[in-house]
Amino acid sequence: MEQINLRHRYSRNSLLLMAGVGIVVAALLVWQRDLIQTIYIKDQLTTLGLVINGAILTLFLIGILRMVGLFLSYAKEEAALARFVANLGGDTEDLLDRVPAQSLISRRYRNMRHLHEVRTVIDQNALASTLLAQESTRSSLPKFINNILILTGVFGTILALAIALLGASDLLGDNVDVHGMGLVVHGMSTALSTTITAIICYLYFGFFYLKLTDAQTNLVSNIEEVTATWLIPRFQVQTESVLHDFAGLLDGLQHLVRQMQNAQEAVAIGQDNITRTLQSFQEGQVQLSYDLAGISELLKRGFRLRDDT
Repeated sequence: MEQINLRHRYSRNSLLLMAGVGIVVAALLVWQRDLIQTIYIKDQLTTLGLVINGAILTLFLIGILRMVGLFLSYAKEEAALARFVANLGGDTEDLLDRVPAQSLISRRYRNMRHLHEVRTVIDQNALASTLLAQESTRSSLPKFINNILILTGVFGTILALAIALLGASDLLGDNVDVHGMGLVVHGMSTALSTTITAIICYLYFGFFYLKLTDAQTNLVSNIEEVTATWLIPRFQVQTESVLHDFAGLLDGLQHLVRQMQNAQEAVAIGQDNITRTLQSFQEGQVQLSYDLAGISELLKRGFRLRDDT
């Protein structure tokens, strides 16, 4: 499996980074709690700042919770993919051994096996587009919050400036109104606080939203890499692969024919050797008959035997 380079802990590492940065930010807020109380809570003439900042923080927390859930889900998917790749490189016959049935790689494998069984051409581009579309819908809420988070700060700034203008209109009257000056200061303070809140939340949320999209892209690309490298050769039947297999079969047949020819030549050589051996044996038998006849004649002469004895 050295051909596949999986980053199967990307989502978990991103989640740990999110937690670490969150702890640092929380520590900074606790350290500067007096300044925060002065900006956001102390001497507020209206609840507009609290309402807008509360809305920004609510959207921020909803998006963060959704991203945490997605990071955890992608971490499980990456672990399932790593298990599947380990099964590919192992001795197990069941590639889905200890792979969750609802994981993306498990569903991809079952879909491709079904398409292969019903003799349907497997279009990896269609499978990849479908998977990407499905995963994109899961991150629609964080995407929406990431797009409008900074706008909420702008909206709060506009409302706060409207309050400041109301206070300024009171100051332009005939009588100096202390309340008008207070509204101007309150409006400017609210505009500042909502802008600060929106910017800080947007920076934190936007960075980890990018990490979320990277985790999504990493998971989908790994699944497509495993599909193209290992699953397509198992299930896809293409003209090129059939021709390649047929060419390999012809090569095998040619090799077999050559072996048969060599075997026939060896048999022919063996038959020639057997024929020569038989001829030699027959010649030896004839010579032996002549030799026996000569010996018999010598015995007759030596012992003066008659021919009929």
